[in-house]
Amino acid sequence: MRSLTERDIRNSFINCSKGEAKRLAVPRDLDERPWDDLDFLGWRDPGAPDRAHLVTERDGEPVGVALRFTPARRALMQRSLCALCLTSHPRGGVSLMTARKTGAAGRQGNSVGLYMCTDLACSLYVRGKKVPENGTRFEESLTEEEQIARTTANLFAFLDKIRA
Repeated sequence: MRSLTERDIRNSFINCSKGEAKRLAVPRDLDERPWDDLDFLGWRDPGAPDRAHLVTERDGEPVGVALRFTPARRALMQRSLCALCLTSHPRGGVSLMTARKTGAAGRQGNSVGLYMCTDLACSLYVRGKKVPENGTRFEESLTEEEQIARTTANLFAFLDKIRA
Protein backbone atom coordinates (compact mmCIF):
# COMPACT_ATOMS: atom_id res chain seq x y z
CA MET A 1 0.00 0.00 0.00
CA ARG A 2 1.30 3.47 -0.77
CA SER A 3 1.69 5.92 2.08
CA LEU A 4 -1.29 8.16 2.71
CA THR A 5 -1.57 11.71 3.91
CA GLU A 6 -4.13 12.96 6.41
CA ARG A 7 -5.99 14.60 3.54
CA ASP A 8 -6.04 11.34 1.52
CA ILE A 9 -7.45 9.55 4.56
CA ARG A 10 -10.16 12.10 5.33
CA ASN A 11 -11.29 12.23 1.68
CA SER A 12 -11.47 8.43 1.38
CA PHE A 13 -14.42 7.67 3.67
CA ILE A 14 -17.46 6.19 1.92
CA ASN A 15 -19.82 5.61 4.84
CA CYS A 16 -19.78 8.85 6.78
CA SER A 17 -20.36 12.51 6.05
CA LYS A 18 -17.57 14.91 5.14
CA GLY A 19 -18.09 16.57 8.51
CA GLU A 20 -17.69 13.26 10.35
CA ALA A 21 -14.56 12.49 8.32
CA LYS A 22 -13.16 15.91 9.13
CA ARG A 23 -13.65 15.34 12.88
CA LEU A 24 -12.29 11.80 13.16
CA ALA A 25 -8.92 11.23 14.82
CA VAL A 26 -6.27 10.37 12.23
CA PRO A 27 -3.08 8.68 13.49
CA ARG A 28 -0.27 11.15 14.06
CA ASP A 29 2.44 8.61 13.18
CA LEU A 30 1.65 8.21 9.47
CA ASP A 31 5.31 8.75 8.52
CA GLU A 32 6.33 5.85 10.79
CA ARG A 33 3.85 3.27 9.48
CA PRO A 34 5.28 0.23 7.64
CA TRP A 35 3.38 1.06 4.42
CA ASP A 36 5.05 -1.69 2.36
CA ASP A 37 3.70 -4.28 4.81
CA LEU A 38 0.14 -2.91 5.00
CA ASP A 39 -2.84 -4.06 2.97
CA PHE A 40 -4.88 -1.48 4.87
CA LEU A 41 -4.33 1.17 7.50
CA GLY A 42 -6.47 0.41 10.52
CA TRP A 43 -6.68 2.25 13.83
CA ARG A 44 -8.92 2.68 16.83
CA ASP A 45 -10.07 6.13 17.84
CA PRO A 46 -8.45 6.98 21.20
CA GLY A 47 -11.21 9.50 21.97
CA ALA A 48 -14.06 7.11 21.22
CA PRO A 49 -13.33 3.62 22.54
CA ASP A 50 -16.05 1.97 20.43
CA ARG A 51 -14.86 3.40 17.10
CA ALA A 52 -12.25 2.31 14.61
CA HIS A 53 -11.33 3.25 11.07
CA LEU A 54 -9.90 1.41 8.12
CA VAL A 55 -8.45 2.74 4.85
CA THR A 56 -7.25 0.58 1.97
CA GLU A 57 -6.37 1.10 -1.64
CA ARG A 58 -8.70 -0.21 -4.30
CA ASP A 59 -8.27 0.44 -8.01
CA GLY A 60 -5.52 2.93 -7.17
CA GLU A 61 -7.74 5.05 -4.90
CA PRO A 62 -7.96 5.12 -1.10
CA VAL A 63 -11.24 3.80 0.31
CA GLY A 64 -12.03 4.37 3.98
CA VAL A 65 -14.75 3.09 6.26
CA ALA A 66 -15.79 4.16 9.73
CA LEU A 67 -16.36 1.20 12.05
CA ARG A 68 -17.94 0.58 15.42
CA PHE A 69 -16.80 -2.41 17.36
CA THR A 70 -17.78 -4.60 20.21
CA PRO A 71 -15.26 -7.04 21.67
CA ALA A 72 -16.36 -10.61 21.05
CA ARG A 73 -17.90 -12.18 24.13
CA ARG A 74 -18.44 -15.77 23.26
CA ALA A 75 -19.05 -17.50 26.55
CA LEU A 76 -18.02 -20.97 25.42
CA MET A 77 -15.14 -20.03 23.16
CA GLN A 78 -11.73 -19.35 24.56
CA ARG A 79 -10.37 -18.28 21.16
CA SER A 80 -11.75 -16.32 18.25
CA LEU A 81 -10.74 -16.24 14.60
CA CYS A 82 -10.37 -13.10 12.50
CA ALA A 83 -12.46 -13.42 9.33
CA LEU A 84 -9.97 -11.29 7.35
CA CYS A 85 -6.59 -12.85 8.06
CA LEU A 86 -7.60 -16.08 9.84
CA THR A 87 -5.47 -15.34 12.89
CA SER A 88 -6.58 -17.00 16.12
CA HIS A 89 -6.66 -14.79 19.21
CA PRO A 90 -7.54 -15.38 22.84
CA ARG A 91 -10.67 -13.75 24.24
CA GLY A 92 -10.82 -10.06 23.34
CA GLY A 93 -8.38 -10.28 20.43
CA VAL A 94 -11.18 -10.40 17.86
CA SER A 95 -14.08 -7.95 17.76
CA LEU A 96 -17.20 -7.58 15.69
CA MET A 97 -16.56 -4.53 13.52
CA THR A 98 -19.70 -3.02 12.04
CA ALA A 99 -19.91 -0.41 9.31
CA ARG A 100 -22.88 1.67 8.30
CA LYS A 101 -23.84 0.95 4.70
CA THR A 102 -23.54 3.67 2.07
CA GLY A 103 -26.45 5.52 0.49
CA ALA A 104 -30.09 5.15 1.39
CA ALA A 105 -29.53 1.86 3.22
CA GLY A 106 -27.03 3.54 5.55
CA ARG A 107 -29.34 6.49 6.16
CA GLN A 108 -31.99 3.95 7.22
CA GLY A 109 -29.54 2.55 9.78
CA ASN A 110 -28.46 -0.59 7.94
CA SER A 111 -24.99 -1.92 8.62
CA VAL A 112 -22.80 -4.95 7.97
CA GLY A 113 -20.28 -6.58 10.27
CA LEU A 114 -17.22 -8.78 10.25
CA TYR A 115 -15.12 -10.31 13.03
CA MET A 116 -11.65 -8.74 12.80
CA CYS A 117 -8.46 -8.51 14.84
CA THR A 118 -9.24 -5.90 17.50
CA ASP A 119 -5.90 -4.19 16.88
CA LEU A 120 -6.51 -4.16 13.09
CA ALA A 121 -2.99 -5.53 12.49
CA CYS A 122 -4.08 -8.28 10.07
CA SER A 123 -1.46 -7.29 7.47
CA LEU A 124 1.34 -7.69 10.00
CA TYR A 125 0.04 -11.04 11.29
CA VAL A 126 -0.15 -12.49 7.78
CA ARG A 127 3.42 -11.40 7.05
CA GLY A 128 4.76 -12.70 10.38
CA LYS A 129 5.79 -9.16 11.42
CA LYS A 130 3.58 -9.36 14.49
CA VAL A 131 2.66 -12.36 16.63
CA PRO A 132 -0.72 -12.44 18.38
CA GLU A 133 -0.48 -12.37 22.15
CA ASN A 134 -1.21 -15.93 23.30
CA GLY A 135 -2.77 -16.57 19.90
CA THR A 136 -1.62 -18.46 16.86
CA ARG A 137 -1.43 -18.37 13.12
CA PHE A 138 -2.42 -21.66 11.64
CA GLU A 139 0.23 -23.37 9.58
CA GLU A 140 -1.08 -23.22 6.05
CA SER A 141 -0.09 -24.69 2.72
CA LEU A 142 -0.74 -21.32 1.08
CA THR A 143 2.25 -19.09 0.40
CA GLU A 144 2.48 -15.72 2.14
CA GLU A 145 1.47 -14.03 -1.13
CA GLU A 146 -1.62 -16.25 -1.38
CA GLN A 147 -2.54 -15.47 2.23
CA ILE A 148 -2.16 -11.74 1.52
CA ALA A 149 -4.38 -12.12 -1.57
CA ARG A 150 -7.00 -13.96 0.51
CA THR A 151 -6.94 -11.25 3.20
CA THR A 152 -7.34 -8.55 0.55
CA ALA A 153 -10.17 -10.47 -1.13
CA ASN A 154 -11.94 -10.83 2.24
CA LEU A 155 -11.53 -7.09 2.86
CA PHE A 156 -12.84 -6.16 -0.59
CA ALA A 157 -15.85 -8.47 -0.11
CA PHE A 158 -16.59 -6.59 3.15
CA LEU A 159 -16.29 -3.25 1.32
CA ASP A 160 -18.66 -4.54 -1.39
CA LYS A 161 -21.25 -5.37 1.28
CA ILE A 162 -20.93 -1.86 2.71
CA ARG A 163 -21.60 -0.40 -0.74
CA ALA A 164 -24.43 -2.80 -1.62
